[in-house]
Amino acid sequence: MPHYQLRGKIPHKRHTQFRKPDGGLYQEELVSTEGFHSVYSLIYHCHPPTLVSKIDAPLEVSPKIAQPKNMQHRCYKGFKVQPQDDFLQSRVPVLVNTDVHIVLAAPKKSTTTYFYKNSDADEVLFVHEGSGVFKTIFGDLDFSYGDYIVVPRGIIYQIHFNDENNRLFIVESFSPVQYPKRYRNEFGQLLEHSPYCERDIRAPENLTTHDEQGDFLVYIKKQGLLYPYHYTTHPFDAVGWDGNHYPYIFSIHNFEPITGRVHQPPPVHQTFEAHNFVICSFVPRKYDYHPQSIPAPYHHSNVDSDEVLYYVDGDFMSRKHVERGMITLHPIGIPHGPHPGTIEKSIGKEETRELAVMVDTFKPLWITEQALLLEDPDYFKSWLP
Repeated sequence: MPHYQLRGKIPHKRHTQFRKPDGGLYQEELVSTEGFHSVYSLIYHCHPPTLVSKIDAPLEVSPKIAQPKNMQHRCYKGFKVQPQDDFLQSRVPVLVNTDVHIVLAAPKKSTTTYFYKNSDADEVLFVHEGSGVFKTIFGDLDFSYGDYIVVPRGIIYQIHFNDENNRLFIVESFSPVQYPKRYRNEFGQLLEHSPYCERDIRAPENLTTHDEQGDFLVYIKKQGLLYPYHYTTHPFDAVGWDGNHYPYIFSIHNFEPITGRVHQPPPVHQTFEAHNFVICSFVPRKYDYHPQSIPAPYHHSNVDSDEVLYYVDGDFMSRKHVERGMITLHPIGIPHGPHPGTIEKSIGKEETRELAVMVDTFKPLWITEQALLLEDPDYFKSWLP
């Protein structure tokens, strides 16, 4: 869980009178997920956050499922996704189920004419290419290559890019995204053996109060539809907030790999967890140092999870013909492992420079129509000599 933060001006006591210079009341709002028993923040608005003047007809954005059942290793060329000007139109769902949607995006333009809120899912936006500023009512987050931008559901945001060359790997989670339980003590503090700590977490800064009235378009995503809401006041009108519920950034470059004398299993790479899936980070690291160690991973059967690997950069000791932005899917029910020749080739190597994001789901993923347009159909044959 993110830890307590305070920005701007707040009253001494919550749920008490907090007045503007003109004598009017600031409007208090509690924001949270999982009702009132999980993490939350209190935001103090210049205006009520409920002033809606118009709601336009919703737009359909549900993933189009091509194959709801799969028993084949698959590979998708993610950089074949063509850039689009609009951020929302650029989002291409590739693999989905009822717990998680895995999405690729190549947006060229910033969202300066509208705001966006996902009311269904937390979002983790991994920045493969590009940089800019992620703006919310909580303040600004500067982002760049390798950043995970973690956005709890229900938070309105704008994303401002520095240029038109942007590639995002997006995970939409229908349950809260959290730090792994085994990395936390009973008080929520990250433990000494965790591969990252609180110092690595970047919270929003530069809170700016937009006390503005007008017509502000917010696209709200709910149950596969985008609802265009028109608010009469600016969504970022807070004078202050405090709590544990806010967007934050963790950089994959700050993930400290756990290594050993022999090859370590995939859970040592875990970075986040949610209901029925985990997110892992594969980063540059020293290889195993037992004198007879085999650095390449051993073959393993996916009996409990679909394994999705998104290749970011570098060389991969267990794979051949890897491309940046490539996605592999190794499904529940059949084993996978190193490509031919890579086991012997890995012996004696001292380090790997690989960079990748893995999503392991504990229910099968469905393949979308968009994914079929990106597929290498012969990938399942790549283990043949």
